[in-house]
Amino acid sequence: MTISWPVLANEDIVTPSLSTIYALAKEAVAKKIDADSKAKVQITPQNLEGRLSPPRCHPPINVEIASDRAISRNNMVKLSCDSPDYDYPWQMYLSVRVEIQYPVVVANELLSPNQIIDEHHLQIMYVDQYRLQGQYFSDTTALLGSRVQRRVAKDSPVLSNNLCFVCKGDSVSIFARTANVQIKTLGEALRDGNLDDVIKVKNSNTNKKFDAVVIGVGEVEVRM
Repeated sequence: MTISWPVLANEDIVTPSLSTIYALAKEAVAKKIDADSKAKVQITPQNLEGRLSPPRCHPPINVEIASDRAISRNNMVKLSCDSPDYDYPWQMYLSVRVEIQYPVVVANELLSPNQIIDEHHLQIMYVDQYRLQGQYFSDTTALLGSRVQRRVAKDSPVLSNNLCFVCKGDSVSIFARTANVQIKTLGEALRDGNLDDVIKVKNSNTNKKFDAVVIGVGEVEVRM
């Protein structure tokens, strides 16, 4: 990647400031970040104050990510230029730290097994992506009425495997949909399930048992 900074019309040699070095490194990293639009992204270049005096350069300056791998927490950026002060191109490596946080549903208080989730149990917080080890949620509404299966500490993300959206023995609404028709009946869950899990259910009218997909709290769907 080649990035230029503003120069005077008749100027062919410039001395980039540290702020310019930082800006170029941040821009190169930002262009390679793949994050959801709702995420908070913070890019922090290594502090070079008192440690580097950039040389004079013939514009433009070349900026490259030093690795082909995806952007991670710590990244190395290579900057280089042709300089009249050296017999070879000047270059340096700059460490750039990236923090990406996502809006995530977390516990507002300690959640214990068998608690039924209510709105006051939850809040939205920005959580570092490396703390998210499992299926998390960004909308509190989707969790209301679900039951806690595993203890969740205060301010910790509420993950899918902490809950059951349909619990064994619960009454469930069973939906069957085609392109033109939706049928709803009642049944009983024969095992626990979270969103998108396939569980065994029993139709309360016919006692017939079959597989259905969990689509919400107390709701399953038979895929036609």
